[in-house]
Amino acid sequence: MKIILVCGARPNFVKIAPLLRAIEMHNAQKPGAINPILVHTGQHYDYQMSQVFFQDLELPEPDIYLGIGGGTHAEQTGKILIELEKVLLKEQPSLVIVVGDVNSTLAAALAAAKLNILVAHVEAGLRSFDCSMPEEINRMLTDAISAYLFTPSRDGDHNLLNEGIPKEKIFFVGNVMVDSLLYCKPKAEKSDILQTLDLKEKEYVLLTLHRPANVDGKQELTGILKALKDVSEQIPIVFPAHPRTRINIEKYGLSKLIKESRITIVEPVGYIDFLALQMHAKFVLTDSGGIQEETTVLGVPCLTLRDSTERPVTITQGTNTLINSTAGIKPAALEILNGAVRTGSIPEFWDGKAAERIIEVIRSNAR
Repeated sequence: MKIILVCGARPNFVKIAPLLRAIEMHNAQKPGAINPILVHTGQHYDYQMSQVFFQDLELPEPDIYLGIGGGTHAEQTGKILIELEKVLLKEQPSLVIVVGDVNSTLAAALAAAKLNILVAHVEAGLRSFDCSMPEEINRMLTDAISAYLFTPSRDGDHNLLNEGIPKEKIFFVGNVMVDSLLYCKPKAEKSDILQTLDLKEKEYVLLTLHRPANVDGKQELTGILKALKDVSEQIPIVFPAHPRTRINIEKYGLSKLIKESRITIVEPVGYIDFLALQMHAKFVLTDSGGIQEETTVLGVPCLTLRDSTERPVTITQGTNTLINSTAGIKPAALEILNGAVRTGSIPEFWDGKAAERIIEVIRSNAR
């Protein structure tokens, strides 16, 4: 059984790694049963950072690298469609596995479906119900054309059923991101990133900020950074900044505001070091999706700077709180600093075995 696994950006790598390990475990029991082919679209075009993640996650070198690079959403999606179709025609796989919600996810699913190749979507069913987010469009369309929909939480099942997806296509398997987290946590515990950045456990805040709604407009970015400057008067903030966010800080003349605060901008770090920074933070401020899940598993309070989340289980069960206005940042941060910390619990099947369940479903349904 030949399976093509497609990745394109850093969050994808975290989800692909446990799938490849699960295939390797399966093949150890039944040699040659699954022939995996790893395709890296190159949507994340910072090759050096991709390499760091591949090393941290113990991912093999991609079998095929498309080198798509940047561009608009349409340009990226179109380029991936064209190049991946060539790969699919040559390799003739039984199945294409896509993960997450980036442009590579949708493009690969569409290329496969057009060729009548079965598609499996890992992390299916997540919905923010905010179609202004490009990721929401990618999620909905990918789910609509997938043969296997692997959900990380029960709400995903409900969302898919409400959209008319047949029940027999839906498989609740748990969260593959948690598989990677639990696998890499022992290495993260040995990381020296805190010493490198001169940080002390539970005496700093970790910040990530990259969504267009937060960083592409001057008014929005200024408001967020002013609020964070106020928070930094109480506790220092370490900020591995996304390249686009750094560019906009310069573009909008906000560097002085950063210098006047206790916000320290650092270069992006690899998966292991970032995991360590999350583990030891007092709390995390983010607009990322995956970090909401990781902090829930780590038991670290998380403030998500967004109007909505496609991962509501991190709020109902986990340690996540939505902050949907700039004015809410400082009060929410002060609550945590004053001891009002949500403990949360680990959602069902977030146990490190999601990838094994996925491969078992694929094998048992092979045709």
